Amino acid sequence: MPVALSSPRPALPALSAAVVVAALALSAWSPHDRATWFLETVWVLAGLPLLFLTRRRFPLTDLLYCLLAAHALVLLVGGHYTYAEVPLGDWVRDTFGLERNPYNRFGHLMQGFVPALLVRELLRRTSPLTGSGWLAPLTVCACLAFSAVFEMLEWAAAVIGGEAADAFLATQGDVWDTQWDMFCALIGASLSLLLLSRLHDRRLAALRLSRPTCSGSGPTTAAGTSTAGTTRRHR
Repeated sequence: MPVALSSPRPALPALSAAVVVAALALSAWSPHDRATWFLETVWVLAGLPLLFLTRRRFPLTDLLYCLLAAHALVLLVGGHYTYAEVPLGDWVRDTFGLERNPYNRFGHLMQGFVPALLVRELLRRTSPLTGSGWLAPLTVCACLAFSAVFEMLEWAAAVIGGEAADAFLATQGDVWDTQWDMFCALIGASLSLLLLSRLHDRRLAALRLSRPTCSGSGPTTAAGTSTAGTTRRHR
């Protein structure tokens, strides 16, 4: 018999979802450019229903739910104003004498920071990498791969849309923008693992993960390994 899943704190996912839905409505209200808004927020539009549909069969840790909500807010603000024209970024640029609005850099930092915990959680729960020295480097590599795919999507948008895609690209005249974006994702993913891995492990343990298994196999532990073989060896 599989061990029942214990859900994360029920208020946190619900509260996070409510905040994101409210922010989505505000973001969609008279954005700077409707096409750019859709391209920037499509991840939120797709992710919200997916998280809702999987909340019972595959609940995530409360830490990850909160981080995903924070990332969604970053995307929604960038989609509403376009990343090059976010007012907070303009204030930071003017206050610190920067050459460009840094909100795009922050967005790509988050593009590594939050997906790193998502990838780590999926690998911890669905692969034999728990406790392996390969877990962290493979997590970072997955985040870099996603960042590279995103840059190729931006390239495709530039080819298809021409100058109309400038708001989506947010290069602000920087010829090295693509490289900077991927570097920011690398820094974000690395920082996420360095700062949050121990806390993430505690939240995974609190979730008391167990996957349903096929007949003849034992229950699965939080580390993602079956206990059936261990039981047989001790008989």
